[in-house]
Amino acid sequence: MTTNEAPAPATPHRSRRVIAISLVIIAALVVAFFIFANLYTDWLWYEQLGFSGVLTTQWLARVAMFAIGFLGMAVPVWLCIQLAYRLRPVYARLSAQLDRYQEVVEPLRRLAMWGIPIFFGFFAGFAASTQWETTALWLNGVSTSVTDPQFHLDTGFYMFALPFYSTLLGFTSAVLLICLLVSAVVAYLYGSVRIAQRELRISKSARIQFAVLAGIYLLVQAASLWLDRYKTMVSENGLITGPGYTEVNAVIPGQVILAIVAAIVAVLFFVTAIIGHWRYPLIATALLIVSAIVVGMAYPWVVNVVSVKPNQLTLEKTYYQRNIDATKTAYGIDDMETTNFAAKTDATKGQLRADADTTAQIRIMDPAIIGPTVQQLEQYRSYYQFNNPLDVDRYDLDGTSQDSVMSVRELNLNALGANATWQNTTQIYTHGYGLVVAKGNARTSDGKPVFLERGIPSTGFLTDENYQPRVYFGEHSPQYSIVGAAKGTDPMELDYLAGSDEGSNEVKTTFSGDGGPNIGTWFNRLVYALKFQSEQILFSDSINPESQILYDRDPLTRVHKAAPYLTLDGDPYPTVVDGHIVWVVDGYTTSADYPYSHTTSLSKAITDSSTSTPTITMDDINYIRNSVKATVDAYDGHVTLYAWDAEDPVLKTWEKVYPTTVKPVSQMSADLMSHVRYPTDLFKVQRSVLGTYHVNDAQSFYRSDNKWVTPPDPQDKEQLQPPYYLSMKMPGQDSAEYSMFTSFIPESNAESSSRNVLMGYLAVDSNAGDKAGVKDADYGKLRMLEISADTPVPGPGQVQNNFDAQPAVSSFINLLKQGQSQVLPGNLLTLPVGGGLLYVQPVFVQSSGQTKLPTLQKVLVAFGDKVAFENTLGEALDTLFGGDSGANTGDSNVTPSPNPSPSETGAARPVAEAVPARTPRSRSRPHCTRRSRR
Repeated sequence: MTTNEAPAPATPHRSRRVIAISLVIIAALVVAFFIFANLYTDWLWYEQLGFSGVLTTQWLARVAMFAIGFLGMAVPVWLCIQLAYRLRPVYARLSAQLDRYQEVVEPLRRLAMWGIPIFFGFFAGFAASTQWETTALWLNGVSTSVTDPQFHLDTGFYMFALPFYSTLLGFTSAVLLICLLVSAVVAYLYGSVRIAQRELRISKSARIQFAVLAGIYLLVQAASLWLDRYKTMVSENGLITGPGYTEVNAVIPGQVILAIVAAIVAVLFFVTAIIGHWRYPLIATALLIVSAIVVGMAYPWVVNVVSVKPNQLTLEKTYYQRNIDATKTAYGIDDMETTNFAAKTDATKGQLRADADTTAQIRIMDPAIIGPTVQQLEQYRSYYQFNNPLDVDRYDLDGTSQDSVMSVRELNLNALGANATWQNTTQIYTHGYGLVVAKGNARTSDGKPVFLERGIPSTGFLTDENYQPRVYFGEHSPQYSIVGAAKGTDPMELDYLAGSDEGSNEVKTTFSGDGGPNIGTWFNRLVYALKFQSEQILFSDSINPESQILYDRDPLTRVHKAAPYLTLDGDPYPTVVDGHIVWVVDGYTTSADYPYSHTTSLSKAITDSSTSTPTITMDDINYIRNSVKATVDAYDGHVTLYAWDAEDPVLKTWEKVYPTTVKPVSQMSADLMSHVRYPTDLFKVQRSVLGTYHVNDAQSFYRSDNKWVTPPDPQDKEQLQPPYYLSMKMPGQDSAEYSMFTSFIPESNAESSSRNVLMGYLAVDSNAGDKAGVKDADYGKLRMLEISADTPVPGPGQVQNNFDAQPAVSSFINLLKQGQSQVLPGNLLTLPVGGGLLYVQPVFVQSSGQTKLPTLQKVLVAFGDKVAFENTLGEALDTLFGGDSGANTGDSNVTPSPNPSPSETGAARPVAEAVPARTPRSRSRPHCTRRSRR
């Protein structure tokens, strides 16, 4: 009897494998689609903005550099592995241990021979892709027509070529070391290198391979040593950046000697590859190490100790002067006009009459204090907000330039509370409304700002010119909004509420510009739903074929993406140009490789009481130019870049990398030109450098007995006093010009007490003119007043102490404290008028309760040792200067209200509450990011 056995059931291994492979493929497809969605949305954004070439340039450059890096590493490593394996000895007697190694390795040999080069190639490719900008600068670098004083090379070599050569040599060294490593491993595993009875035996093929690789490596090191000579031009060296006496006479010659020795040793390794003797290259390598110690370290130390330190000024004088000259050129302070200023300290009657036009624009409305006042008076709805501090600008009113403070009325979606549904935050509350402008030099009788433009709907001199008040792109815009609709469709976006709070009518609008990618197709809705992780984008019935999605709306973000090579000023400011609110953004080109120029920490230089320490990609710099002025339209987000410094070699280079993205300044309109100003951060960097480099000769520089610093802010002793814009007339100027100012006091250290007296006063002409495409000839002119030491002028800290010690001030403050009020000292301004330096400080008062409404109540002024404290600036100046100062002031026609009683201070009309639009319930709310602002 026979039986047939049933077939064994199929094992589950194959099914599991199929499922696992399927899951991996699905996961890979999902990840790939997310990556594609991110790249595709980037393309849509750049394409809509008109800067798609910027994105494609970056993509192509990164891919090309990845490929170069991958092949540059993978191909040599693969060749070395193949050579080491194919030229292995066939009949080599291997140890038992090596036999076991080969048994383990052999099944994976083919995979390893390809996998190891690919593994190292990927790492090298990613590393190389991060260096695409360095490569681009080398390929497109331009001549600067300025040569360094040591090697007489064009400074463009140091700024554009030297970083690339250093990177290339570093990459080549890494490739050669990895090639040596894998060659040694393969040679050992397959018997080309054997260690037997304390004897190292190397086959001929392995010897040739090792010797050639070692020789090439030493040639690369010789080139690196030769290149190190040029690196001394941008290296820190005691008091200066750049080579001094020791470097020029010991370090640089030593590097030449070592480079030659390294090249000779490399040749000996090549000889070894032919004749087979290792003795000569090994002896030469030892001599190279000894030479590096003697020539590279010992000899420079001896020169420094024996020659330089006993005779430092005599021997280093030439190099100090090189540093001074290069630093002034690199920071744009070489054309500064310096005037010795014997400041008057006695206040006499009529002393300010010659400066009457200048004093008329003295700012008494502090933009850092009156923000809450503007908020209370002009917010109207709780879902609006203003920047604090306010910005400063100037406008032409009836032929007269008027300094002003202003801010854009932007959205504050956090105020919607429970009504912050998806539809409210993305399709209804989409934009801010209007620009609020107030005179900087005037006040009402009760201490509030005098507005030139205000309200919803807007009224004022700008409205009379019919400007577009809607703000879709600003510093506090929502993360994204979906706008736009076909013609004839009922508007959906809330423009503003008209009428009384009880009977307000919603005025609605529809965005009609071209401000963002189209989101009308299902595919675009899908990729943006993934980008913002919001399924409502995919399922909303309110999105139509004409819908656009607005995002990346902050002016700095938009300019940075359009011109990624720029370092941007931290203070973009709004202004009305040709009927549109635009944000003006200053862009800098920087470098850390200008020969002999002093290195400065950019973040440290621009930090003061108005600016917290920023995070900057390129912090240490020794060259800076305000090469680009950019504008961002607040309505449609359009970005325009203007080549403000067309002669800047760094900008010229980047224009070759990103062609057609920057317009010539000749295309700048007259209206825009009239609102361009000298940038704040550049001025801060220059004043930081001038604290040391205001001297012109090496002897003064070496003595360091005349170093200056920016004074501390009188209200915050831990931070520096910020510079300020005013329309003033400096000594030597024919008329008052819109300028920026700062002051200097002596530097102190732990061993010396601080002297808070003025040593210098710096101004820069900030008015670019009002002609289309033509900069004013004096724009950017630096003017330094060096204060004579014979008549000491109190510094800001000393003046603030004098103010605080006045009995009238103390009694005023004590009276207000009884009613729980707060006294807020405003910005302490230093002004060059009356042949001396006048200090002006507005004093504001506000309630310490929940409602904040700072109002201007008093003005402090000081000239020399005299102080006055009155209700208005005009009264204070008259009191200070013998009853009649001769000055004109913006508050001269104001009759202030009586001094506030403790119970009245800070009373204010409450802001009307928001009236949210009714929308269907939404399941999620987008996250709105906020950027801190100075």
